Amino acid sequence: MPHPLDADAVRAWCALALDALGGAREEIDAINVYPVADGDTGTNLYLTVESAARAVDAVFDAHATTGPGSRPGLAEAVRAMAHGALIGARGNSGTILAQLLRGMAEVLAATGGGQEAGDDATLLRRALRRAVESAYEGVARPVEGTVLSVATAAAEAAEVTPGDGPAVARAAYEGALTALAATPCQLEVLGRAGVVDAGGKGLVEVLGALVAALTGGPGAARSTAAPAHAAHDWLAGGCPAEAGGPDVPAGDGPAFEVIYLLEADDAAVARLRARLDALGESLVVVGGDGLWNVHVHVDDAGAAVEAGIDAGRPYRVRITHFGAAATERTRVHEPVQRAVVAVVPGEGLAALCAEAGATVVTVRPGEPPASGELVQAVRRANAREVVLLPNDADLRHTAAAAAEQARAEGVRVALIPTRSPVQGIAALAVHEPGRRFDEDVVAMTSAAGATRHAELVVAERQSWTMAGVCQAGDVLGLIDGDVAVIGAELAATAETVLDRMLAAGGEMVTLVLGADVPEAVADRLQRHVRGGHLAVDTVVYRGGQHAARLIIGVE
Repeated sequence: MPHPLDADAVRAWCALALDALGGAREEIDAINVYPVADGDTGTNLYLTVESAARAVDAVFDAHATTGPGSRPGLAEAVRAMAHGALIGARGNSGTILAQLLRGMAEVLAATGGGQEAGDDATLLRRALRRAVESAYEGVARPVEGTVLSVATAAAEAAEVTPGDGPAVARAAYEGALTALAATPCQLEVLGRAGVVDAGGKGLVEVLGALVAALTGGPGAARSTAAPAHAAHDWLAGGCPAEAGGPDVPAGDGPAFEVIYLLEADDAAVARLRARLDALGESLVVVGGDGLWNVHVHVDDAGAAVEAGIDAGRPYRVRITHFGAAATERTRVHEPVQRAVVAVVPGEGLAALCAEAGATVVTVRPGEPPASGELVQAVRRANAREVVLLPNDADLRHTAAAAAEQARAEGVRVALIPTRSPVQGIAALAVHEPGRRFDEDVVAMTSAAGATRHAELVVAERQSWTMAGVCQAGDVLGLIDGDVAVIGAELAATAETVLDRMLAAGGEMVTLVLGADVPEAVADRLQRHVRGGHLAVDTVVYRGGQHAARLIIGVE
């Protein structure tokens, strides 16, 4: 049954696209030969759409808290989708997809906020056309035979198709499907490899999900999607004589991929484009309104980051060395029987958990990991059985989604819902790979559950808490997730927190120091425990985390 192009359709589109890319991810990764054969296009697209889906879900969740029946409008939903894709975009194709979604959002938001909207079919045609225009604006040196060609074909097919919104969406999907099959004739490197363009195939999956969202059906396009490997007509008959695009070599290119988010004005970004274009290739700069996602392949990664610093404020910087990544992908690893995957918020904690044998996902400040990152860590662990420790209450749904996907790939996964890194440390301490899996999980769960946890953070603003009203700059002591103490100084507040936690008994105190906390604080707290709580041992780690000045565990 046809569904109107509204906020619910946007949410369904994101969910269906994520499901489709999850199913096609490995296939898309396997055909990734352009611009660099780094085998991660499917994964990058999945992570990009996952970020978009999370942003849309957050908007719906926010409305749900305001009262029954409150729902976002189309404009709010598509803006959230575009923003989520922008801040979560990965790789060349993910960055371009984020810009395609941003272009669509420009049209849909302008007409979905109370202005005269027109019919869904007209809106969709205009949105797809604007998507293509904005994508070409973001790519420094467009190449045909890529996702750009597939997007163009989708928009052109939509423009000449009569009918309602679902009919226009299906025409766009079918136009993209036809264009995808032609990409090996447009880009010689694809023809030599016998594959279609990986980014283009990902876009076909996303457009197929749009069809399903607007028709109200399941993943309508999955069964008819073009094969990724070249087992179709062009291989048998060859490319038309007038076809045959540029012979783009698949050989050595720049050594590094550099990606970062950038806060900067338009004039600074224009200068940055010129500077990065001279430094490297595969330059894509997308975004607007002061926030940009920058992607470039260069030999001098430092110079690319410095250019961003000169332009504004770069953050979430990711630098990937292509050679190292390729070596890791081609190395043959013998699967192990069991592994532990632990999420931690600081480099010190990461080193500690890695030393204990865990595969680590290090959380960057203000950037919680997506479920795709956790699934990648499970794959990287290369084990038949995996114990997953999220170490954060806010990651429980993300970790559950990752565990479910890993199970679908044949890995036996046990999720222990650890709420703090100190619970993860306790679980790792009793981990024994030689035990039966179920017995090991029970022991680790018991150790984590027997560990009370606390955090000391600095309040950013005045607010009501369970311990009273706090002011900006106050030190908050959270015990098991709830504010229990408000203080003015870190060490003194921590002493009060420790006394409250140890009042119920305890044998071991774990102190995890934040990035800027001096050793003197740990020394003072150790003396406090020795003086007031006999027979309680204390261990100190420098965690390096930023959000919490101090993490405390009591076993």
